[in-house]
Amino acid sequence: MGPGLLAAINHAAGRTAQWAAIALGLSIPISTALDNLLLAVVLAGWLASGAWRMKWDAVRGNRIALAALALYGLLLAGTLYGTPAPGEVRATLAKYLDLLWIPILAWLFREGAMRERALYALAASLALVLATSFLLMADVIPHAPFLKGDPSYPVALKTRQTHGLLMAFGAFLYAQLALAAVARLTRILWCVLALLAAANGLLVVPGATGYLVLGTLALYLGFVWKGWRGIAAAAAAAAIAGSLLMTLPGPFSERVHLIRAEIAQWRPGIPNALSSTGTRIEFYRLSIEIVKDRPLLGHGTGAFASSYAEKTKSQVALPTRNPHNEYLHMLVQLGLVGLAALLYLFWTHWRLAPMLATPLSRHLARGLILTIAVGCLFNSWLMDHTEGLLYAWLTGLLFAEQRPR
Repeated sequence: MGPGLLAAINHAAGRTAQWAAIALGLSIPISTALDNLLLAVVLAGWLASGAWRMKWDAVRGNRIALAALALYGLLLAGTLYGTPAPGEVRATLAKYLDLLWIPILAWLFREGAMRERALYALAASLALVLATSFLLMADVIPHAPFLKGDPSYPVALKTRQTHGLLMAFGAFLYAQLALAAVARLTRILWCVLALLAAANGLLVVPGATGYLVLGTLALYLGFVWKGWRGIAAAAAAAAIAGSLLMTLPGPFSERVHLIRAEIAQWRPGIPNALSSTGTRIEFYRLSIEIVKDRPLLGHGTGAFASSYAEKTKSQVALPTRNPHNEYLHMLVQLGLVGLAALLYLFWTHWRLAPMLATPLSRHLARGLILTIAVGCLFNSWLMDHTEGLLYAWLTGLLFAEQRPR
């Protein structure tokens, strides 16, 4: 094989991987099966594209990629100790594989035109999810097996929690695209989509995590606008809007009243399978007890389920394989060392965001890490497919343009 032919094959493989990476922006909010197919194409194209020295240099110069690799390295090291249940180590490592996509995607998105196409692909996909949800609510779309919801529960293609995340971050994405738009009509379009996404997340599909993420992103928008005075103004506006929504019958007031009631009913050591909030609090309480046994290095990768079962064998407790809190999950598995690595990844993401080339990228990067950091308080989002892949995909995309300062 001549050098010219090899170069052509490498170029074609690289381009194929880039277009598959762009297509992930369309598939992540919609289809897990399509995600996996596209990821296979991305990996095959990346491997066949050559340029290994350049790829290694790119990884060495990308501190986000290094932080993600370090966290996954600790998870690998965590397999050397502990007593996980059979199959849990492999399953846990597989769920955290999204961390390894960050350096690959950062390489593939090194061209500005590719990053722009990918962002528009995500914006279009979120608009499709938004439209599907509203059409379901209006009973315009007939029932189909691939749709998760119905007119009384109008989630589109994902679970309620994931739908809430997509709408909250979608509203923020559209708001940032509106701020970056030059043409007046384009700006109006993005503003309308931002308002519709926020309304969908607040008024159509109930989801407490989505509410908190949306509120956090609203505070960040206030900070971008006027600093700490902007945060105060955004907080006041959010408080007024929340108070008004609480006076109206609908998903928001029903969900908030339910959470309040469940918190009031919770009692330590008394599980309640019908109480989502109480169940989570009980998971958190028991996880902290598990952490106390091995606080420094934890119980090992994949050992949460077995450690939880051992801790609760002499008491009545609902079974679970993770505590629905990424920070506690990492503490149980890798102890304070693992938690420090996770927080370092998030802190590095936040701290390096101002070094990105455009205001759009800088604000999207900080909005993304705020979204994930808040969501991980109530879910193990780095392990969940859509949430973890969205974080890895957008992180690779945004920090592919990192410039030293």
